[in-house]
Amino acid sequence: MNRTSGALAVGILASLLVAAPNAAVGASVATEPLVSSQAAAAEIATFWLGDGGANLAAATPYSVQTAVDQITTGGGGISPDGKPAFTAPSLPAATGTAKPGMPTTAGKVFFVGADGHPHWCTGTAVQSQYRNVVATAAHCAYDTESSGSTLAKWVFVPGYADGAVPSGLYVGKQLFAHYDFDAYRDYDRDYAFVNVYEGVVASATGGLANFGRLVDNVGGQGLAWNQPVDSTVDLFGYPAGPHPDGRRPYTGESLESSGGRTTTATAPSLKAENLLAVDSPFTGEGSLGSSWLLRYDKASGRGYLNGLTISVADTDANQRYDTSLSPYFDGEAQAVYAAAGTHWSGAVLPG
Repeated sequence: MNRTSGALAVGILASLLVAAPNAAVGASVATEPLVSSQAAAAEIATFWLGDGGANLAAATPYSVQTAVDQITTGGGGISPDGKPAFTAPSLPAATGTAKPGMPTTAGKVFFVGADGHPHWCTGTAVQSQYRNVVATAAHCAYDTESSGSTLAKWVFVPGYADGAVPSGLYVGKQLFAHYDFDAYRDYDRDYAFVNVYEGVVASATGGLANFGRLVDNVGGQGLAWNQPVDSTVDLFGYPAGPHPDGRRPYTGESLESSGGRTTTATAPSLKAENLLAVDSPFTGEGSLGSSWLLRYDKASGRGYLNGLTISVADTDANQRYDTSLSPYFDGEAQAVYAAAGTHWSGAVLPG
């Protein structure tokens, strides 16, 4: 990517928008620690990077709440709680490694599930004060299958492809989500923003080496909220699971894209009444947490996060998934994001 043209593209996009202050709007923000100490964070990083990344390679796509049986699209239900607003995206300090037209901010969220095995979802780096925030589906951070409050050994690997860790591994430190998801599993609020420690990589001696801040390394998407429900978005994720007919068009090894115009949706099986839907062929396993980017600019790989995949559906009963679902980002989603953005993380290793 040409850094000059990329920066100009983002500058033009940002100049068209009016940034809003990160003020809370009365949302209840829930927060949980993901790790107890720097020493514990180093152990988590070693778990994933040790033995040549064997646990990363062994991880399978998370299969919890990947699809819904029935949705209803169109109609009312979603009401913005304020004016449309944005925070600006950020470019990385150096040219990224993503394919042309694809964002360097996307990657895989890895964790150990309630079954004791390693799994992954999709996540994306977003801009924040301390350049250390990852966005994903809340049920890719909370353990909704057991009594444990959060999923174990949570890390983010941007640009993950075919077993490679091109831009470091980032251990999750603190989880921020909406109280209604934490307390009631309200899937209308199935989004999470996670502070991560500075990155680490495997050193030449088999240990760990510091790798700097997440957004410095890969950049960060902006955030958009209270947007029109008929907006056009680009989706980026790592779909891997099968369609109902058994076909597997995706491997989950590389970043994929789709997109379209959003509409309102309800999903009775999730007791969710204020969702967005978009036409997408992504399968559910692997694509949970996929970023929905508004006003995405291919030259810079930047846009505005305006949703996250929480499930998929087959709306025409042809045994092929054709629709992805996301919570609607209103001022309460922005308040959760803003709360995460005020927390500093620091490095996993001293020095």
